[in-house]
Amino acid sequence: MTPAEIQSLVVGLIQRLGISSVFLVVAFLGFCVIVGFTKHRVIGKASLVVRSLDDRVGSGARFLAPDAPRGPADQLHTPELLEQSGHQVS
Repeated sequence: MTPAEIQSLVVGLIQRLGISSVFLVVAFLGFCVIVGFTKHRVIGKASLVVRSLDDRVGSGARFLAPDAPRGPADQLHTPELLEQSGHQVS
C-alpha cells in the first residue's frame, strides 16, 4: 500500500463517519420535533396520551383555605394533642 492509498482510505473513512453522524443527529432531532408536536394536541379523558394526572382526572387541584376544617380526623386538633398542650377540649 502506498501512502496515497492510505491517505485516501483515511479521508474516506472520516467522510463516511461524518456523514453517518450527521444523519443520525438529524434523524434524532427530527424525531424529537415530531414527538414534541403531539404535546400540543387537545387532550381529554378519552385520549390515549396522558401528560399528567390532571389530564386523566379532568379537574384541577382544589386547595383548602388554611382555616378550613379538615373533616372528622383533623390531626392537628385531636383531643390528645390539645390535652398535651394544655388547651381545653370542647
